Amino acid sequence: MTGVAAAGVDRDFVCVDLETTGGNASRNRIIEIGVVQVDRDGTSREWSTLVNPGVRIPSPIEAFTGISNEMVAAAPTFEDVRRELLERLGGRVFVAHNARFDYGFIRAELGRLDLSYTARVLCTVKLSRRLFPEQRRHNLDTVMERHGLSCSARHRALGDAQVLRDLLRVLERDVGVVRLGQAIDALLLETPLPPELPAGLADELPELSGVYRFYGEDAALLYVGKSRNIRKRVLEHFAAAHRSAAEQRLAQLVRRVDWTETAGELGALLIEARAVKTDRPLHNRRLRGTDAQWTLRLAPCEGAPSRLEIIELDALDAEARAEVYGLYRDRRAAARAVEEIVRAHQLCARSLGVERGAGAQADTGSCFAYQLKRCRGACVGREPPALHDTRVRLALAALRLKPWPYAGRILVVERDWRGQEDLHVLEGWRYLGTVQEPEHAHRLDADAVPFDPDVYRILKKFLSTPDAACIVELKP
Repeated sequence: MTGVAAAGVDRDFVCVDLETTGGNASRNRIIEIGVVQVDRDGTSREWSTLVNPGVRIPSPIEAFTGISNEMVAAAPTFEDVRRELLERLGGRVFVAHNARFDYGFIRAELGRLDLSYTARVLCTVKLSRRLFPEQRRHNLDTVMERHGLSCSARHRALGDAQVLRDLLRVLERDVGVVRLGQAIDALLLETPLPPELPAGLADELPELSGVYRFYGEDAALLYVGKSRNIRKRVLEHFAAAHRSAAEQRLAQLVRRVDWTETAGELGALLIEARAVKTDRPLHNRRLRGTDAQWTLRLAPCEGAPSRLEIIELDALDAEARAEVYGLYRDRRAAARAVEEIVRAHQLCARSLGVERGAGAQADTGSCFAYQLKRCRGACVGREPPALHDTRVRLALAALRLKPWPYAGRILVVERDWRGQEDLHVLEGWRYLGTVQEPEHAHRLDADAVPFDPDVYRILKKFLSTPDAACIVELKP
C-alpha cells in the first residue's frame, strides 16, 4: 500500500488523540496523549503517555476511559512531556477526530506554560463528511464500522490515534488517491486574515456556538454576529470567495475580534439581540431598529365600532401588552399594515379611526372605501358595530401577541457536547440574563429589562417546540 503522500498531499501528518477530565479546555486537563507520526512515504512511529492532570478524574471519565486516579498518580505532568510532544508535533499536519477538541486542549495546556503552538489541522470528521456526504453519521465508531477498521484499545489515546492512521490508509484505497488528495487539500485551505489581525487568530477561534464582535480603530464596535460555529463564520467574513462588497469594506476596518461562547444557539441569539440594541455596532442593520417600537390596540367605543390605535409599546404595561396586535419598527410601518388589513377584510377605515378626520366623534358620512363598495357600511350604520368589531378581531387574530405560556419565571437549560451548561432566565417574553447556578436566577431584576420585540420573536419560535428544550419553571 502506498503512503498518504501519494494522495496528492505531499505532507507529514501526526494523528493525535487525547483523553481528558472533561470537555472544556479552559477548565479540564489532559490525562493521556496518543501520537502516531505518519511520514510522507507512509512509514509511522507511535508514542503515548499517561499524564498527571493535577486534579481528580471524575468517576464517569474513569468508567469511560478505564484511566483511574491511581494510574495517573505517578505519571509525568504535562510540563514534563511538553518537549517530546512538541518535537513529535512539529511541522506536521495535525490530524484528529473532532480535531478542534484535541488541538484546543494541547494549545490550552501549552498556554498555561506560556508556550504557543500552531499547525494546519485536518479533522477526520470533516474529511468523512466531504468524502461521504450521503452518510448521516460520522462519529468514530460509525466510521470504523463503515471502513472495516478495528481498535484493540477504544477510548484510549494511542488506540484511537492508530485508528486515524489506518483510516487515512483505507481512504486511499476506497476513494482513490486523487479524490482523497483533493478533499484533504480543500480542508487544509487556509483563509488569509487581514494583516492587522494576529496571525494565530484562526487557531484561537472556537468551533462552538456563540457571539463574535469586530472592533475597528480606537476600539469602535463595528459588528456583532452569532453562529453555531464561531470559527467558521468569522473566517467566512474574510474569505474572498464569500465576501460581498459590504463584507470587503468591513474586513478592511477590523482590528480586533473577540467572542463569547454559548452552550447552544438560543444563548447566541439572545446575546446577539441584546448586544446589537445596547452597544449599537456601526455595521449591523438587522435587529438594530429604532428607539420606539409600535403596535396596534383596539379601544372600545360605547355604541360605536371600536377604534384601532397605533401606539408605542413603551406606553403599555405587561397586562396591556396582552391585548395588542403586531410589532412594527416605526409608526409608518404600522400604518401600512393597518391599510393592508382594512383593504383585505373590507373593514371601515373611518369607523376604526384610521381615515383622516375619522373616528367616533367625526361627522357622519360614508368613508371613501364605502363609495367604492370596499366597505360593508359600518360608517353609515349598514353594518352593526358588534359585527364590525368581530370581523376586526378575526382579521387581527393572527397578529395578536401570544400570552406568556408560563405562570412566571423559567429557566431554559442548554448543554453542549463538552458538558458546558447555560441557564437562560426568561419571564414574560423577556430575556433577563444567563446564570450558571439555578439559585442565581432570582437575583435578576425583571423591571430593569424592557420588552424587546426581537427577543419576543426569538423566544416565540424557540418555545413553539418546547420538547426540544429543558425548561424549569421557577417558584415565585
